[in-house]
Amino acid sequence: MSATRKGLAVRLGGWSTRHRKTAIIGWLLFVVVVVVVGGMSGSRQMTNSENGAGDSARAEKILEDAGLQTPAGEMVMLRGDRPDGWRDAARDLSARLERTGETVRVQPPVRSENGRDALISFEMKGDPDTAGERVGPVVEAVEKTESAHPGVVAYEFGDATAQHRLDDMLTDDFKKAELTAVPLALGILLVVFGALVAALLPVLLAVTACVGTFGLLALVSHQLPLFDSTNSVMFLVGLAVGVDYSLFYLRRERDERAAGRDAGTALRIAAATSGRAVLISGVTVMLAMAGMFLSGLLLFHGFAAATILVVLMAMLGSVTVLPAMLSWLGDRVDAGRVPLLNRRRKKGVHASGGLSGKLMRPVLAKPKLFAAVSGALLLVLCAPALGMKTEQLGLEKQFGSDAAITVAYQEITGSFPGGPAPAEVVLRSGEVGSARFDAAVADFRKELAASGRFGKTVDVEAHRTKGVARIEVPLAGDGQDATSRRALDTLKEDLAPRILGPVSDRVYVTGELASSRDFNDRLKTDIAPVFLFIAAVTFVLMLLCFRSLPIAIVSILLNLLSVGAAYGTMTAVFQHGWGAEWLGMEPAGAIEGWMPLFVLVILFGLSMDYHVFVVSRIREAHQRGLATREAIREGIRTTAGSVTGAAAIMVAVFAVFALLRMQDMQQMGVGLAVAVLVDATLVRMVLLPSVMALLGERNWYLPRALRWLPSVGHGEEQPVERPRPPLVGAGR
Repeated sequence: MSATRKGLAVRLGGWSTRHRKTAIIGWLLFVVVVVVVGGMSGSRQMTNSENGAGDSARAEKILEDAGLQTPAGEMVMLRGDRPDGWRDAARDLSARLERTGETVRVQPPVRSENGRDALISFEMKGDPDTAGERVGPVVEAVEKTESAHPGVVAYEFGDATAQHRLDDMLTDDFKKAELTAVPLALGILLVVFGALVAALLPVLLAVTACVGTFGLLALVSHQLPLFDSTNSVMFLVGLAVGVDYSLFYLRRERDERAAGRDAGTALRIAAATSGRAVLISGVTVMLAMAGMFLSGLLLFHGFAAATILVVLMAMLGSVTVLPAMLSWLGDRVDAGRVPLLNRRRKKGVHASGGLSGKLMRPVLAKPKLFAAVSGALLLVLCAPALGMKTEQLGLEKQFGSDAAITVAYQEITGSFPGGPAPAEVVLRSGEVGSARFDAAVADFRKELAASGRFGKTVDVEAHRTKGVARIEVPLAGDGQDATSRRALDTLKEDLAPRILGPVSDRVYVTGELASSRDFNDRLKTDIAPVFLFIAAVTFVLMLLCFRSLPIAIVSILLNLLSVGAAYGTMTAVFQHGWGAEWLGMEPAGAIEGWMPLFVLVILFGLSMDYHVFVVSRIREAHQRGLATREAIREGIRTTAGSVTGAAAIMVAVFAVFALLRMQDMQQMGVGLAVAVLVDATLVRMVLLPSVMALLGERNWYLPRALRWLPSVGHGEEQPVERPRPPLVGAGR
């Protein structure tokens, strides 16, 4: 019995075909159980301190330790058609807000310099995490006030209204993604396989893998709290990877059956080749995702856990449940054939790689030219990334300029700079409430006013019994511009430590801008170790899989080009606005802070799907005795259909997320879609074969010092000469 047949993928596939009911029913029961248990346990979201970094996270931690949740602050700006024309409306609104029973600390209106605008600040009662669910009566009170006073326009912005609109948007967008991505994937698979049953199998496996991971994540969240977008990210990766893994396996099995193999032999070959590639790819992706655990940010720990779990589920389903289903269905997997789609050639072999075969002729004839041209094109795509600017995008940028909440933010900021996004000075001191402390706060107020870099409304909240104080300080500017940054520097580096430091044990500054800067600073230190880890993991795995130093090095370089293309595209579209209007998107002027590290890890992992699959077939052909160039031609030709279908599915899924309303989802969708498209076409179909053609027999070079590495089969010992009895029973 050959080494290939003894491989893990073959053993798993063999067990599944012999125990079909156990594999299929066991999978479904497991998914149902984890979903029910996970739903009963609920999930835990990250707190403000857990989602932050640096001084801003320390400030939030002081408040949390003292049991002081930052209340959900709200503000309403009333604009009259003449100076002071808002006064009646302000009195009416204050009374209405009090009557809702949901507000506290309703402040007297603050008059703008031109007298036409007034700002009323207040806080929502109760748990700030649920304020968005209770803000309805407040919004209604504002709307009724506006209707009752012609000539007065109201603009409302705050934590509760933003949370309410964000929750609605996330719910609607996630439903849209589910309802769009799944049919798209199914439609592409129909084109690839030409049969409804064959198309349904990968989709069903991917969806059940995602559903099961939802339940697992709920359980995991009690030890590792999650970010709002974690489930969306998991579904995005899980659907794309789950469908791709099943596609590779099923396509190989169908190709072997079309070539005249019996059902059992076809399944064994599929397990030994595509099944093995799925295991290698899955392990590579999971190890790459594990690199996010090296980040000091809990956000990435949650992303790592979610993506590792969903890839594990998708991988296990592909090498166990899928063979069991294929064994049960037999040739019925081709039921529901669609006329004219995926017709078999007269010789009985699936038509595959016609276009790629034609492309390979010039690429392999002039590899230097094609390597240079494709490399230059990729560098052009990467170039905009050199000017990438990152920040934690505020909700006003996440929603888009036309959203009511964004308009309100801009109008309020224009009349009352710093109001919607103030900095917060948080301090711990045993002197809170003392005369010395009060004198220091008074001096602090005077210095703020004298500097000219801060707004008028400085709100001091002192908790003497807890020894904690919080001071809200509006920053000049729009909350993110150079004026706001200079004001924050003055506050952090001069005023807060100089005036409040002597009466405090600890004093920190937090707020939207401070949190964004602390987050970005942490990311700058995180990205190097994460990159080194995933590059090293990829290199070692490629070295083990292919026993080739050049292929391991080329794998790293090609992945870097794909990542660079994603960075360049995101920067061009969402920072500089190039082509954004044509795409129906709106540039935010910056890239979401967590996006570069996340995209780096995701693409390094996902690129292995195609790379392992393609290079495995090339090495398989080379091991059968073909010269390197002929092996390249055959490997590209025979994998072209699967790679094209898999890439089309990934691009389609990612493009769905690019069409959602949240700015970070758009950025992620566009970046990943472009990167996968480039990776599966320009990189794998042009640059990879041209570079391998230039290397020739040196592709398989392994230094003498590394020849102790184990030799791993690539399906070259296909069990054709010694056929076994078919493992397929019913369904033939």
